[in-house]
Amino acid sequence: MTIHILISIVVGIVFGYFIAPEMVVQNIDFIIDFGLCLLLFFVGIDIGKNKDTFNNIKKYGLKILLIPITVVLGTLFGSVLASFFLKLSLFESVAVGAGLGWYSLSAIELSKYSAELGTIAFLANVSREVIALILIPIIAKKIGHIETIAAAGAPSMDTLLPVITKATNSSIAILAFFSGVVLSMLVPILVPLIISFN
Repeated sequence: MTIHILISIVVGIVFGYFIAPEMVVQNIDFIIDFGLCLLLFFVGIDIGKNKDTFNNIKKYGLKILLIPITVVLGTLFGSVLASFFLKLSLFESVAVGAGLGWYSLSAIELSKYSAELGTIAFLANVSREVIALILIPIIAKKIGHIETIAAAGAPSMDTLLPVITKATNSSIAILAFFSGVVLSMLVPILVPLIISFN
């Protein structure tokens, strides 16, 4: 699956650079949204066809919250470590990491602090999403299914949900969606809160 993702990205870049008609370029946001909604529709069908999925999820109870909590803790810990190697303060580095893959919101929030930090947040969180897109099938195969959710971060509920579903199963897809929702609710709280300490 990873090779299909890479080929799709490369073909898209070539198409966009050399061929893309102006009509496609002008409507790219609509086309992306439509494509994403179509993908999520089919993910929903895949989840819905497995009748035992929701019963299997109920057994987790409140433990289901451990997934987004550990994603946040792991990401923030990694951001603390990154601060030792980057020309960013501790709180700047952690605030960038607190974007949890939601590049648009974290970039906007941190641009209020500085344009440079907003750009770094955008690039770091886009990179997380692209790297996760490529690595999720490998992580699912070599490490484990639940770990794919951690790699995705907040986009596990939308853009990366189809990739997670394809690489794992419908039970993991529901956990990924739940985790993504929780993480997406935390980003607008964590990013401004953390940068306020800088």
